[in-house]
Amino acid sequence: MKSLIVASTREDAGKTSLIIGLAKALKKRFGYAKPLGDRFLYRKKRLWDYDAALLTRVFELDEEPESISIGFDHSKLRYMYDRSSVIDALNAMVNQIGRGRDAVFIECGKDLSYGASVHLDPLSISQETGAPVLIVASGGEHEIADDLAFLKGFISSDEATIAGVIVNRVTQLDDFRETHLPEIERMGVTVFGTLPYAADLATLSVSTVADKLFARVIAGESGLHKQIQTVVVGAMSVNAAMREPRIASPDKLVISSGDRSDMILAVLEAGGTSAVVLTNNIVPPSSVVAKASDLGVPLLLVPKDTYETALQIEKIHPLLTADDATKIAKLATMVEQHVDLERIGSLYE
Repeated sequence: MKSLIVASTREDAGKTSLIIGLAKALKKRFGYAKPLGDRFLYRKKRLWDYDAALLTRVFELDEEPESISIGFDHSKLRYMYDRSSVIDALNAMVNQIGRGRDAVFIECGKDLSYGASVHLDPLSISQETGAPVLIVASGGEHEIADDLAFLKGFISSDEATIAGVIVNRVTQLDDFRETHLPEIERMGVTVFGTLPYAADLATLSVSTVADKLFARVIAGESGLHKQIQTVVVGAMSVNAAMREPRIASPDKLVISSGDRSDMILAVLEAGGTSAVVLTNNIVPPSSVVAKASDLGVPLLLVPKDTYETALQIEKIHPLLTADDATKIAKLATMVEQHVDLERIGSLYE
């Protein structure tokens, strides 16, 4: 049983989504480990890593999400482990996860240095275990070229086994392949594939917003799977809002104080509303709650005011959920079309 370390040059490069796409496209039995959790999710009085919770559901793994991470807090891990013991813990965890499976994906943190102080960065793990590192590179074309040049120039073969790179979310795919890809390959970097940017994979789900805001869902829980393409702050009068083009747009999230029953009813009746975030911890009248429930539109109750809530939502990055069947299928198709699966498969054979 082999392991494949998946790392990225920058934060939010799409490692988790790519792992799912690879697993679906390769049609093998994969396990999953995330040694150092960095996307915290509090559920049932337990702290999980979001990606660990997602992959256990998507891969239908037997393990509990908290059992496939060694820990979350750097200072606690430094107190509990030295380099030798943390690698022993990692190997024991991966061997347990890998029983009866073809390979294990080991997903690392937000960039190549994350976890270095507790010996759980991708280069340390590769050096200690011998497992190859698959790098996911994303960002602007010049940023990708800079990152890979740095990787090739400053990371020696005795530090880690860098198997190669998948370039993700390329906005101008043909231009990148003609202009930048030859330059990257001349550096001696193995490129397993380049994936195009897909706007429909970058939409937020209502459930992600609810999780990130620690919102209380008071109606329309059946609509938590809905996607969000537009965010509208409903701080104006209803008449002004109805003249706002974004109110008529589909898949919109509306932020409004809970005492604005007129606004909430108006956006519910306008149609195309994915969810309404109710600010200031104000619950609207029962008739409004009932209306949202009938329409399957989630009402998310949060304590902060409308302005602070809007700023919070602006900072939320789109995260895949286990219920995003359409997105998961598209990821698998994109990987099949744009990644050399035979060469990826050879990494864990």
